Amino acid sequence: QVQLVESGGGLVQTGGSLRLSCAASGSISSISVMGWYRQTPGKQRELVAAIASGGSTNYADSVKGRFTISRGNALNTVYLQMNSLKPEDTAVYYCNANRVRVGSLLRDYWGQGTQVTVSS
Repeated sequence: QVQLVESGGGLVQTGGSLRLSCAASGSISSISVMGWYRQTPGKQRELVAAIASGGSTNYADSVKGRFTISRGNALNTVYLQMNSLKPEDTAVYYCNANRVRVGSLLRDYWGQGTQVTVSS
């Protein structure tokens, strides 16, 4: 069984910073891409940032220059450093692990979500 455990959400003022962490546990052989998505009520979940096992990254235009995604040495962890936060960044943030290999199986997994609230 694979689990993604997130931490680091909370309440911060406009212009502040937060760092989200996500750790994947289980009998994992490899993870192709890890990323962060966010969702607000009534809207679709959207990609914030993603990082492949080789290190290439992808960011939503709205967070470029403010957010930085990175993977830990174990490659089963992913971090999202969020700087210069804005009220529009308020959302539930979800960790995603894409193409996770467990034995002969390959599938995606989601974390439970962590709330980020930016006050104006």
